[in-house]
Amino acid sequence: MALRRVFLLRSVAPRVAGLSTEPQAREQPAASSGAVRAWRAAEAVRRPVPVVDFGNTQEAYRSRRSSELVRNLLVLRLCASRVLLAHHEQLLRVARKLLGQRMFDRLMKMTFYGHFVAGEDQESIRPLIRHNKAFGVGSILDYGVEEDLSPEEAERKEMESCTSEAEKNSSDTNKREKQYQVHPAFGDRRDGVISARTYFYASEAKCDNYMENLLKCIEASGGASDGGFSAIKLTALGRPQFLLQFSDVLTRWRRFFHQMAAEQGQAGRAAVDTKLEVVVLQESIAKMGIASRAEIEGWFTPETLGVSGTVDLLDWNSLIDSRTQLSRHLVVPNVQTGQLEPLLSRFTEEEEQQMKRMLQRMDVLAKKGREAGVRLMIDAEQSYFQPAISRLTLEMQRRFNVDKPLIFNTFQCYLKDAYDNVTMDMELARREGWCFGAKLVRGAYMAQERARAAEIGYEDPINPTYEATNVMYHRCLNYVLEELQHSPKAEVMVASHNEDTVRFTLCRMEELGLHPDDGQVSFGQLLGMCDQISFPLGQAGFPVYKYVPYGPVMEVLPYLSRRALENSSIMKGAQRERQLLRQELHRRLRTGNLFYHPA
Repeated sequence: MALRRVFLLRSVAPRVAGLSTEPQAREQPAASSGAVRAWRAAEAVRRPVPVVDFGNTQEAYRSRRSSELVRNLLVLRLCASRVLLAHHEQLLRVARKLLGQRMFDRLMKMTFYGHFVAGEDQESIRPLIRHNKAFGVGSILDYGVEEDLSPEEAERKEMESCTSEAEKNSSDTNKREKQYQVHPAFGDRRDGVISARTYFYASEAKCDNYMENLLKCIEASGGASDGGFSAIKLTALGRPQFLLQFSDVLTRWRRFFHQMAAEQGQAGRAAVDTKLEVVVLQESIAKMGIASRAEIEGWFTPETLGVSGTVDLLDWNSLIDSRTQLSRHLVVPNVQTGQLEPLLSRFTEEEEQQMKRMLQRMDVLAKKGREAGVRLMIDAEQSYFQPAISRLTLEMQRRFNVDKPLIFNTFQCYLKDAYDNVTMDMELARREGWCFGAKLVRGAYMAQERARAAEIGYEDPINPTYEATNVMYHRCLNYVLEELQHSPKAEVMVASHNEDTVRFTLCRMEELGLHPDDGQVSFGQLLGMCDQISFPLGQAGFPVYKYVPYGPVMEVLPYLSRRALENSSIMKGAQRERQLLRQELHRRLRTGNLFYHPA
């Protein structure tokens, strides 16, 4: 059963150590005196960690012609105009009508498209990718095309694709929790989102077409440079109904674990520190009727859980996956009644096939990435999809992150549970022996998430303030950086346009002895934004990547609109970037080097 394949995603490695919020010392194999001498010799010849100056405009814009700087400054100034941005869609339509398609395309390539987009196809983007690479900046390729739907069309497609046949034909109320129910007021997932691309399910053929474009994107990334990335959104690979339902199941079982923890006096602890007494847990499970008492006692053995007499959340997930067959009916615990209830009565044969094809597409892309030597960056999405997306990504990591990180998960630090998510995944990687790979972002859906939670009536998943999000970001980042000391194959990308966050990372790397040449810590920014951060980092030898979208002009207009809005939303960073651009242009004028050509 395809459904069973989704839910029976199992952790099979034995428990090896207790958990802690602080990184634990790892046992290292005894090294010979010769190996130690060789290691010390390598350390002695390693170059010193370079100092990065984000205010040095000559270094920041050494890769850019003066004409590019003029265009960049013009575009960023236009993005700062609230009046222009408020009417940009109407202005684009008028410009296209007056100029005609050919002249309109040329105007866009001279301005917004030329600034934020690399090119129209895999061949045309190669020069920019190679040019940036020559100055130390790699690429995360992203096929930026999405369907330009009206709000009404988007709402209709979302309502249809997030509702199963069983729900459509049932007179019962929706059994999903409120957060995982589709709502017409938020059917257009683009509303209130200023950065992330959005895909709406139309058909299996459309999903196959998107997968083919991603395969070409992976090929282009592998052919243009070594060690690149390709970005993937799982909502483009299949019917979102399954992500909603699977997220609901995962969340309910996790909440059930924390409810039992509260009954054992452990309320409020971080997930990584919460442990249940096995004897008490056995009694609670027996009362639920999940299995017989004899079966339950057989689950908790030294071979499966160790000898501590406790169960943590990772052990619990493993038990739910491998010891029960709840996936047959998508059964979840009802916290109020203490009984198991089916989430849905059944899936149709077509729905089973749709889910199976979604998993197959993920598998095809991961194998292509491994073959081409391209890492896959799985984008984060709305919180009501994210538990399923993270879990499916974790399963790919288990399979493909054997020798090095090939699959990277994305953690949104504006979520209240971000720290728990990061620490649990990293701990699982350590236990099972695969290579942890992550991208840390602040998040792209805050306004939409807040409005949705208030309208539908569930707890807001977002941190209450921007300052709280910053604290969460640095907390998650600090935890991962400390863990990298003990996990030489683990990697993290600090995807941030915040200069303070980048400085914090550089400072902690120096304190922890994480050298840029090891490649464990990389940085990421969007094409057309924060060159004054990206290029100084790259030229100093730090791994840094630009998020590089591409696609035909008319098909990436929705992306361009959001990118302009996003640039206007980070006022402090955008103002600094405009100031530095002006400084560099003035410097070139003073020195008579206006017709500067990069090497």
